[in-house]
Amino acid sequence: MFDSVMVAEQTWPEFKEKVAAGATVFLPLGTTEQHGPHMALNVDVVLPTGVCERVARNVGGLVAPCIPYGYKSHPRSGGGEQFPGTLSLDANTFSLVVRDVIRALGHDGVRRLVVVNGHFENSWPGAEGVDLGLRELRRDGITDMQVMRLEYWDFVRRETLDRLFPEGFPGTELEHASLLETSLMLLLRPECVDMSKVPDDGPAVFPTYDRYPLPDGFVPASGVLARAEGSSAEKGQWLMDDHVGLITAAVRKEFGI
Repeated sequence: MFDSVMVAEQTWPEFKEKVAAGATVFLPLGTTEQHGPHMALNVDVVLPTGVCERVARNVGGLVAPCIPYGYKSHPRSGGGEQFPGTLSLDANTFSLVVRDVIRALGHDGVRRLVVVNGHFENSWPGAEGVDLGLRELRRDGITDMQVMRLEYWDFVRRETLDRLFPEGFPGTELEHASLLETSLMLLLRPECVDMSKVPDDGPAVFPTYDRYPLPDGFVPASGVLARAEGSSAEKGQWLMDDHVGLITAAVRKEFGI
């Protein structure tokens, strides 16, 4: 077998041995969601998995398969559910999936887990899943599992954002399918990006409230909420260096590894 940190690429004896030796496991939370006409639907799986893989190599960890379906896309942060190919779960369903995976990892002997969110709307349903998973493990007598839960995009240096957005950072929720995600995809999976199809119908201008049902014209027709022009693999590398370096430091600090 080749040297891999991916759980799905281990044999069960290899996985058992590494967990018994204390390996930290990373669980990416993603979704399958529109990311404009210029990127594939797998962005929120590719990006957190790519971050997890690099951090896991730094700390001798393993990466569980990303959960590829997430909580519903919200118009003001993901464009909304009306875009074909956006395949979502109810909040309760998503929380229970996270719960079940954490419970299974705990029963397999995992005692250090890092849950890495890659889809904005997953944040609180994912936190609920962590709470439910730990609750069930405690009921089963497993009380020593430690969990970190984080959004990878929070781990970026101010100077990097200033370098990327000299006129001001629009905010993570408006960066859906825009410069940050497009640059990271150009770094990790350039074959899933077609820069010739980058739209120019943004940036979105939203009120500070939601509307139900969604009014026509509320979201840019492309589904891109800010601007993707100027994205590059080089900029993706700036971001990845921050994400990996800062998350690695946080994991080592919290778990003492």
